[in-house]
Amino acid sequence: MSRSEEINSLVRGLGEGQLSRRDFMRRAAVLGVSSSMIGAVLAACGASATPTSAPAAAPTGTTAAAGGGAASTAPTSAPTAAATAARATAGAGATPSVAASGGVGANWNPETIRAQAGTIKFDTKADLAKIAPLDTKGNLSFWYTGPDQSTPAIAIDYDKQFFAAWKQLYPNIPLNVGDQVQNIAYNDLLDKLRTSAAGNSAPDAVRLQILGGVEFAAKGYLAEINLADYNLKPEQFWPGALKSVTWNGKVYGIPSNNETMAFAYNKKIFANAGLDPSAPPATWDDVVKYSKAIKDKTGKSGFGMVAKTNAGNTPFRFMPTLWAYGSGALDEAEANPTYQKVLINNEGGIAALQTYYDMYVRDKSVPTSALTNTQTENGDLFVSEQIAMVIVHPSEFALMNDKLAKATGADKAVAQGVVDNMVYGLIPQGPVRRAVVFGGSNMHIFADKYTGHTVDKNAAKAFLNFSVSPEWATKQWAWVGSNPPTQDGFKSEWMKQRLDSVKFLDVTTSMLPYGIPFPVIPESTTIMNSIVPDMLQNTLTQKMTVKQAADDAAEKIKKLIAERKARGPWNGF
Repeated sequence: MSRSEEINSLVRGLGEGQLSRRDFMRRAAVLGVSSSMIGAVLAACGASATPTSAPAAAPTGTTAAAGGGAASTAPTSAPTAAATAARATAGAGATPSVAASGGVGANWNPETIRAQAGTIKFDTKADLAKIAPLDTKGNLSFWYTGPDQSTPAIAIDYDKQFFAAWKQLYPNIPLNVGDQVQNIAYNDLLDKLRTSAAGNSAPDAVRLQILGGVEFAAKGYLAEINLADYNLKPEQFWPGALKSVTWNGKVYGIPSNNETMAFAYNKKIFANAGLDPSAPPATWDDVVKYSKAIKDKTGKSGFGMVAKTNAGNTPFRFMPTLWAYGSGALDEAEANPTYQKVLINNEGGIAALQTYYDMYVRDKSVPTSALTNTQTENGDLFVSEQIAMVIVHPSEFALMNDKLAKATGADKAVAQGVVDNMVYGLIPQGPVRRAVVFGGSNMHIFADKYTGHTVDKNAAKAFLNFSVSPEWATKQWAWVGSNPPTQDGFKSEWMKQRLDSVKFLDVTTSMLPYGIPFPVIPESTTIMNSIVPDMLQNTLTQKMTVKQAADDAAEKIKKLIAERKARGPWNGF
């Protein structure tokens, strides 16, 4: 039997259920089938390669016709898994998660994203007044992570406009930055909230990163929210967004924005390393190879690795690799997660961790400072042409331009070259799937007990409604680095404006169907900000072997969840 016949036989066996996923992966690898091809086949056969669904309000299986005409409907009958998988083997460049879904993922791309933008007109003032009268009087305190020294100028301007517009629309509810409003650094916000809530001095409202909502809801710190009070429906949101504000079947927040990142690279460094400057790495195996080639041939670091402990940047950049190899902290990447199975030390988890070991220890193709770097430090390295590849938001391009504007002399020439040669592409896929963290933030109201007073619910409702409106969710929370939380936001004039002005936004937005939320359990923040980074540190410093580090992380996760279940009353699983 020829090699091609053997491969086709494997595909048929997998598609017809005669061969397990693991056996297929092992035997295909022996035949020299690439990881991208293996991933395409697994996805086509439904092997845990389905992307996060889009908001249910978005039609599934249809594509808007050009010019706003009638939509074309997908066939009602689907090909067999074996036939689909066979076709997947014919194209190594396939995007398995989207191609296999047959749903909105296949229709969620830069072209369709641009086509719907600007198709609905909104009257913000009138719409807000329907939910909360503009003459509402009250008091409110609010914490959020706002602009800092690394924030692009346009985002700083929108932050000022946001509070100015609030003052104009709701003059009887004062919210002034530095007084009722506190701007707290991203890596400090969770700890400050934990301390303040424990001392019954939490703020009335908070905009909290997606990772923290369930933790605070499970502890009873947050007030329940009825979406209908805001004229909102669950189907307007991405499912992953609602998961992040839901605990034991109740909703404790409103998504303010959702985002996925993409893979940026410097095409000039690629060319100097003998790599194709028009093609980013297709797989994580390619990232390892490209990173080494760049280091060997240019002396510069290849991949901008982030492995700092207690920093949100770390899980946002490592988890896509872990998921791509068929692993996860738990089973959060599976179609129907139970959050009961710890997978971080499975075969895929060890393979993913090995890629980081290979780049940091074996090849030394990433910065040695990766152990302490966040994306802020990586941004400085990227703009100075010291690293070639990074996982970033679309805002990174705006940041590069800001850095360019501040640079002088020889540094300015280098920065200009980086801006001219910066390209965005999809995050690479692994043997099982392409994946990215489904990120964002949510608006929450604290329960009276934990603020130390009775929260002014009318004032809080007015502010949350204002914050998640299509105009201000897009301008304030999404403009340079995220996306509006509801389907309506994608159809607004402001979405069209930002697509026209924020370079590469359509690429990062097209990653949304591949988004996977962090595990929706109270321990998620500890797992992602401590256990996962510790696993990386143990591996990269060679304190433990790859397997030992993965096993250690698995035991810590199991212990953490067992403690919660034994403790109660948080046990909702």
